[in-house]
Amino acid sequence: MTKRLVMVIDLQACTGCNTCSVACKQENNLPDGVWWTQVVTLGDNGNDSPAGEYPNLFMDYLPLGCQHCVNAPCVEVCPSGATAQTEDGLVIQDPTQCGGCRYCMLVCPYTGVRVFAGETLRYSLPFPTGDNPMIHRPFTVEKCNFCAHRLKRGLLPACVDSCPMVARTFGDLGDPNSEVSKLLRERPHFQLLVENGADPSTFYLT
Repeated sequence: MTKRLVMVIDLQACTGCNTCSVACKQENNLPDGVWWTQVVTLGDNGNDSPAGEYPNLFMDYLPLGCQHCVNAPCVEVCPSGATAQTEDGLVIQDPTQCGGCRYCMLVCPYTGVRVFAGETLRYSLPFPTGDNPMIHRPFTVEKCNFCAHRLKRGLLPACVDSCPMVARTFGDLGDPNSEVSKLLRERPHFQLLVENGADPSTFYLT
């Protein structure tokens, strides 16, 4: 089977701590207000609203970022080639090629996984962060790239390495002996919005 890099997220293990979001922000030197991954908290009345009755309240947590779809509509509509797909399935966004048309944001089925950088990029820290600080450009679209720069060095994405609950697993779905393949064989799971035909590469264990 062809190599396909996927992210598997265990919703039973995720506690909504947002360590993945912060690790992503630090690793990719993201400006203030820019997040490539975030944890959506769900209850009875939408985001950040608990379900149940006091004192028995609870929330569900859904880590959300670019789904790196096999049939990615963003790749098809990008006029500049800034959005492209690698042989192993990553959907990469190159800000140096992005013209800021935002067509990719229009066709993406997943709300909030892409960010359009405004005219002024502000940083809380006076120095860049991350092992290979990314340069961000105004008026461009950005998103998660599964830490492609780390993968080239044999490392895992920052969100996977940092999760204190080990809720994230990353690997090759094309390898039947990989940890992600084993998890998806053994555990019930789902993908978001499969009805759109994009075939996302993020799987959620239930």
